Parts: sequence; structure tokens; C-alpha cells
Amino acid sequence: MKVLVINCGSSSLKYQLLDMTYKSVLAQGLVERIGISGSQLTHKRGDLKKVILGGLSSHSEAISLVLESLTNPKYGVIGNLQEISAVGHRVVHGGEKYASSVLIDDAVIQAIGKYVELAPLHTPKNIDGIKACEKIMPGVPQVAVFDTAFHQTMPPKAFLYGLPYELYEKYKIRKYGFHGTSHKYVSMIAVEMLGKPLSESKIITCHLGNGSSIAAVKGGKSIETSMGFTPLEGLLMGTRSGSLDPAVVTFIMDKEKLSADQVNDYLNKKSGVLGISGVSSDFRDIEAAASQGNLRAQLALNMFAYVVKHYIGAYASVLNGVDAIVFTAGLGENSISMREEIMRDLDYLGAEIDPVKNNVRGKQVDVSKDGAACRVLVIPTNEELMIAQETVDIVRCSFNASKGRTFCAS
Repeated sequence: MKVLVINCGSSSLKYQLLDMTYKSVLAQGLVERIGISGSQLTHKRGDLKKVILGGLSSHSEAISLVLESLTNPKYGVIGNLQEISAVGHRVVHGGEKYASSVLIDDAVIQAIGKYVELAPLHTPKNIDGIKACEKIMPGVPQVAVFDTAFHQTMPPKAFLYGLPYELYEKYKIRKYGFHGTSHKYVSMIAVEMLGKPLSESKIITCHLGNGSSIAAVKGGKSIETSMGFTPLEGLLMGTRSGSLDPAVVTFIMDKEKLSADQVNDYLNKKSGVLGISGVSSDFRDIEAAASQGNLRAQLALNMFAYVVKHYIGAYASVLNGVDAIVFTAGLGENSISMREEIMRDLDYLGAEIDPVKNNVRGKQVDVSKDGAACRVLVIPTNEELMIAQETVDIVRCSFNASKGRTFCAS
């Protein structure tokens, strides 16, 4: 069974085509800087790498290019799109309605659309991806795998806000958390690397990229996470402000004469390291500018590292100790200097980085000093494999249900 996984980020699109019989990757790639100058697709098939440059203005255009690449006679891996049995989509927000993955139909698309205001950077892109695949591959089952599902194990004391309780009852205003598929995957790999029982594990997972979040995972379950009601809460990010005094919002609205929609756009799309640096929302651009003496770019990097360190300290307290701190996603996996800056002065946790071991990008490795009580791990996330497995399970379950069977394959 071949499953195509589509993972639409705010300005990127990751994809993999997997043969789930062997859980092997037939092809994979990344479309970067969608809607930003210099957009490109990097398509990989085994050792073959094909880079395609193009002015991609939307995620729909990016998906069309991805599907063309998969069927290309020279560097593709399938003869036609009919070889794809199902498509799994990473969907950012499922609210409390979707605590697990689901087969997509029109009603599901409409329901997902209701969460646009909660995840304005991602949800429209998720819907664009679903509709683009439906148009190009009509009749192929599609599954939504929700980012919020892993964090449903948070207790009420962690997910509720200090607001009148009736607002939760009426509008479900609460912390949901995001990047759940990534946090779940890397925390499970971390437990394997530690070689200790899952039930005894205490892990802090740092998913750091254009969108960033941190989770406290105890015994394999999320008990706290930095993103909240929307992905705006928590860390300073590419274009998001992260947590701030709520009174700042009304102050900005008054001083800048902004509407609710305008201030929401301001905080989600014009803030974060972009707003601080004035350079870019891409950390690679900011690091390059900082290396050339740009003080605002350096300030943005310092602020980001500081707030990550702040959350690590808080979550170590929530967990009552920590066995491992995990770095994953684009920045976490690839920025040697950012990992070093974040871990500086965290030796009180028993966590120290070995500079030689840390000189690595995009590989699964323990970068701790020998004998460190708390391990520092770099683990490339594999949301795509988890999404593919969820997709297989849902499609098989739906098939069995259509045949009148009462079991679902695991």
C-alpha cells in the first residue's frame, strides 16, 4: 500500500511517498519559502536529488509540482497517480471535536474550516492541500491526522485558563497544543535511546522551526505544552509574537487603530523574529545577518534562545526532573549554535553539550557530555511515518466497516 503524506506548514510543504508494506520511503521532498522569494522544491529518490526552482505563490501550486515530480519519467517513482492508495494530511487543529484521526469528507472539511481563526497560518493551507489532492486524485481516500491529538492527555489544571469557566463551556477556550505528531514521535525515539521503561520517562521535547513549541512528556503522555488555544501562544517564532501580556493587544489596537482581525494578523504574521530582526522569518537568513554584525538579528536569536531556556526550566519543574532534552525540526536539528546557546547554563539540570558531538546537522545523535545525568538528544522528526501509519489504520478500518466487519487493523 502506497501512502502519500502531505505536511503543509505556514510557508513550506514536506511530503513523502511511503510503501507501508515495508514502511520504506520511496520518495520525499520539501518545498520551501512558499509565497516568499526564492521558493524551490527539493525532491529526493534514494541518492538522486532534484532541485526545482520556481515562483510558487500557493500550497496548491506546490502540491501540483510535487505530484508532477512523483510521476516524472526521469526522477519520479510511480508510473501514475493511481498507484497512490491513500493520502494522509497533517491538519493543525482538531479542537475537541477531533481527538483522533479521521477519514476526510465534505463535512470534515467544513469542520476543519471552523478552526481557521484558531490557526490562521496553517489551517487554510491544510484545506488547500486537501482540496488540491481531491481535485487531482478524485476518489483516493484522504485522512486528516490532527496536531492537537497527542496533547489531549493534559490535565484540566494545565489546559484551562484563568477565565470564567463558562467561557470554556460555551466556546471551548482552553489550551490545545500543537506539533503533537512530532512531539509524540521524538519522545518515543528518545525513550528507546535512553533504554529505560516508558512509564518512568521524563522528557522535554523542543520542536524548533518557523513554528516552535515545547512539550513535557511523562510516561509517554503529554502533560504540558507551550502552544495554547492557538499556535500563537508560547515561544517567539518566525512571525508569531508568542506569549505576551494580553493588555498589550488592546494597547496596540488603540494606538495603531487596528481591528481585531488586523491585530490578529499583526501578531501572527508580522511579529516574532521577523518583527524583531527586520530581516526575515527564516532563521537561516537571521543567522547569516547576525554573523555579518546585524545587531537586531542577533537580538532576535538571543531572545529566541532565552525563551526556549525559560520553558525548559519550567517543564523540568513540572516533570519533577528530566531524563532528556530533545531538539527536533528544522532549527532544532540543524542549528549547532542555537542548541549551544539554549543549553548554556543548564548544567544545574545535569545537562551539558559536548561541542564535538554537537557538530552535527539533521542526524539522530546524543550530543551530551559523557556521564551527563540528563541527556541532550538531536532527533530528526518523522511526522510523515506516523501520519502514514494513522492513514493506513483509518483506511483499513473504513474498508472493514463497509464490509460489515467489526474489527479495525492496527
